[in-house]
Amino acid sequence: MKIAMVGSGYVGLVSGACFADFGHDVVCIDKDPAKIESLNAGIMPIYEPGLAELVASNVKAGRLTFSIDLPEAIRDAGAIFIAVGTPSRRGDGHADLSYVYAVAEEVGAHLANDAVVVTKSTVPVGTGDEVERILREFAPGVRFAVASNPEFLREGAAISDFKRPDRIVIGSDDEWARDVMREVYRPLFLNRAPILFTSRRSSELIKYAANAFLAVKITFINEMADLCEKVGADVQDVSRGIGMDGRIGAKFLHAGPGYGGSCFPKDTLALLKTAEDYDSPLRIVESVVKVNDSRKRAMGRKVIDALGGAEVARGKKVALLGLTFKPNTDDMRDAPSIAIAQTLADAGVDVAGYDPEGMELAQPLMPAVTMRGNAYAAAEGADAVVIVTEWDAFRALDFRRLKAQMREPVLVDLRNVYEPADVRSQGFTYHSVGRA
Repeated sequence: MKIAMVGSGYVGLVSGACFADFGHDVVCIDKDPAKIESLNAGIMPIYEPGLAELVASNVKAGRLTFSIDLPEAIRDAGAIFIAVGTPSRRGDGHADLSYVYAVAEEVGAHLANDAVVVTKSTVPVGTGDEVERILREFAPGVRFAVASNPEFLREGAAISDFKRPDRIVIGSDDEWARDVMREVYRPLFLNRAPILFTSRRSSELIKYAANAFLAVKITFINEMADLCEKVGADVQDVSRGIGMDGRIGAKFLHAGPGYGGSCFPKDTLALLKTAEDYDSPLRIVESVVKVNDSRKRAMGRKVIDALGGAEVARGKKVALLGLTFKPNTDDMRDAPSIAIAQTLADAGVDVAGYDPEGMELAQPLMPAVTMRGNAYAAAEGADAVVIVTEWDAFRALDFRRLKAQMREPVLVDLRNVYEPADVRSQGFTYHSVGRA
C-alpha cells in the first residue's frame, strides 16, 4: 500500500521508516525544504538509536522517499497520516491544532482517490470530528474516512516500540477504514501485536489518559522519595516493594528530578484544558502538573544544600552530567536540567554541563552553562557533580579520575544510579533522591 506521512518530525519519520520496513511504499512530507534536503542526504533531524540506518536501508530499497509536494505525495495513497506537532498553545495551554487543521485543508483540497485520513498526532477529544468536517468541505465528492491512531513511542526506544508494540489503537466506526488500517498493520499481526478498535473519540482520549496516568506514577514516587528522606527509608526498596504488586507494576516508579519531554508536560496540560471545557475537572492530574513543575527547581535547591547552603554556594562550581530529559535522545523539551541550571545560576553558582547528544540544543536554553566535551572536563574544578540524566556513559564513572578533577568530591545522584556505599568508599560525599 502507498502511505503518505504528513510531517517528518519525530513521530512521522519513525513511523514512516517503520512502515517502509514492513514493505509499504511510504512518502514522508514536510513543508521545510531544508529538512527534506537533509533527509534526502541521509542527515537525520533528530537523534534516535537505529533511525539513520533504518531510513538509509529503506531509501536504498526504494520504499521510502521524502517530498515537499503534498498534492503529488498523497496521489493514490490508501492511507494519509497526519503527524504534525500539537504544541501547547500560548496563553491558555490548549493543544495548538492549527497545524493539524492546515494539513486537513490541504489534503482535502487535493484528495482525488479513496483514502483513510489518520490522525497520528496527539490530539484532544473531538479533533477527528473537525478534521472530518474540513475534509467534507474541501473534498465533497471523494470517498474518505477519518480514523485515530495514536502513537505510543518512547524516545530512545521508538523503533522497537513501533515494531513490537504493547498495543495498536485504532479509532473508527467505519468498517472500510478498519479494513484499510488492518492492511496497514498486517505485518505486525504476524507477531500477534494486540490491536484495539474503538470509537474515534475513545482512541483520542486513550493517548492522553495513558500519559497522564504515567505522569501520576512518576510524581507519586517522587513525593514518596521526599518522605523516605524525612523518615530514613530507602525509596529504591519502596519502589521494588510496591512494584512487585501485579496491580501496580514496577515501571515508572523510579524517583528522579521530575518528568519532561515532548509528551507528558503538554499532554497533561491539554487534558486538563479538555476536562475544563467539559466541566469535568481532573484534580489528580492538576496536582501532578503543579508538583512536577515545582520539583525541578527543588532539585536545584537540593544541589545548593549539598554545597553547604545558599549562604556559601555563590561562587562555587557545579558540573551537570546529562542535560536531555531522558537518555538516548537529544530532546531538551521541558528537561529538568533547564530549571536546575537556572536555579543554580540564580544562586550565583558557576555551572558546567555535558551531554552525549543534547548539548547543541541545550546551549540556547541554558546560556549561563559552559558546555564541556566529556564528563571529566565538566568536573574540572567542580565542588559537586550532579547526575541529572542516566546516560549509560555515566553508569561506570572512574571515581578516582573524577575526584582528581574536582575541588570538592561531592556527587549528587538525582537518578540513583549508584549505591551510596560504593560512592562513599571512593572518598565522596554522596547525595541521592529518597535514600538515607
